[in-house]
Amino acid sequence: MSDDNQIFIPPSFFAVYSDARQRLSEPIDVVRARYEICEDLASHLVGHAQIQHHTEVPVESEILRRIHAGLATPESGVSGAEATWIVQRLAELLGWEGPEPTEPAPEAD
Repeated sequence: MSDDNQIFIPPSFFAVYSDARQRLSEPIDVVRARYEICEDLASHLVGHAQIQHHTEVPVESEILRRIHAGLATPESGVSGAEATWIVQRLAELLGWEGPEPTEPAPEAD
C-alpha cells in the first residue's frame, strides 16, 4: 500500500510524535492531521505576533513566550510538545530568533 499524500512533514514535527528509538507513537494519519493543524495555527499566529510587536510588546522573545503560555493551556487543544513546536515554527515564519528551550521543572521529593 502506498502513501500518496504529498504533505511534507518536517523531521522537527515527527520528533514530537517519536519515541527514543524514533518510532511514531501515533499512526501516520494522526501525525499528518496534527501537523496540518499545528502548521495552520503557526501561520495564523504570524499576523497576531506582528501586531503585538508593533503595538504592545516590542520584544520578540516576550511575544513568543506569551503565545507559548497561551498554547500550553489545556483549552488550546494542542499538547505541550505541539505548543513548543508551533512557537518555534512561528519564530521561523517571522524570521525571529526561536525561543530558548525550556528546562523541565525539577520533580518534587
